[in-house]
Amino acid sequence: MMRAIWKGALTFGLVNVPVKVYAATEDHDVSLHQVHNKDGGRIRYQRKCEICGEVVAYQDIDKAFDDGERTVILTADDLASLPAERSREIDVVEFVPSDQVDLLTLDRAYYLEPDSASPKAYVLLRKTLEQTDRTAIVRFSLRQKTRLAALRVRGDVLVLQTLLWADEVREAAFPALDEPVRISAKELELSASLVESFASDFDPSAFTDEYQDELRTLIEAKIEQGDALDTSETFGDHDEEETGGEVIDLMAALRASVERSRAAREDKGGGTDAAAKPAAKSTTAGRSKPAKPAAKKKPAKAS
Repeated sequence: MMRAIWKGALTFGLVNVPVKVYAATEDHDVSLHQVHNKDGGRIRYQRKCEICGEVVAYQDIDKAFDDGERTVILTADDLASLPAERSREIDVVEFVPSDQVDLLTLDRAYYLEPDSASPKAYVLLRKTLEQTDRTAIVRFSLRQKTRLAALRVRGDVLVLQTLLWADEVREAAFPALDEPVRISAKELELSASLVESFASDFDPSAFTDEYQDELRTLIEAKIEQGDALDTSETFGDHDEEETGGEVIDLMAALRASVERSRAAREDKGGGTDAAAKPAAKSTTAGRSKPAKPAAKKKPAKAS
């Protein structure tokens, strides 16, 4: 069950929409900790004062800013006194065309739930965003930080997605891209054919974190077999030929890629030229990977 991490109100003009805020994503990575390789003892970190050498309890720790010459200590009361931190409002600054929000600036996502007896104002804002194809840019405070965020619609729910500030996005400056590059019509045609052969509708549930699956398999195998585990029996051999470096003959590589994708699709029953007949909903053979060794099984405890 989700638990609200923040409560406040969406405000735009004279409209006030009480909401609860929930984290929209969660981390399912296997949690690992450090141990001493000699005896397996847990490695723990202590908050130790550099002056007196004492281990300091968390409640006795303040924050500080150091400019190299002076240190300014900021207590919890100091930080709580900041006006922005005391605000419990998500203020709509402007409504912008959705395509103007750069995906590179998107950060953490949160669900907003209506927090009133009547969700009418919430639904009104949601429908307005849908009909106008606009995204609301908002400002709010969360965990002692002022945030800029994009308010958009996902299904029937309003989603708040924090944005990076403009000065947090690094400029991409690569000298190689400053030089003119000639792309022939044939190269562009073959590249488009390759794209078409991979065409599909995106289904996030079709993809899994293979590393985490394999890590869980390894943990289960070590529980069953102990430290004498032969990983080649669990995962198979990994003596794959390493490839790298620049592709010298781009045309040859494009042709080979198109033919390989086309052949793989036909082997799966497509029977048609993938470059000539779009198959947006067909199996994306070009994206498929070799089957896992039979010995590998996803452990029952995996979440």
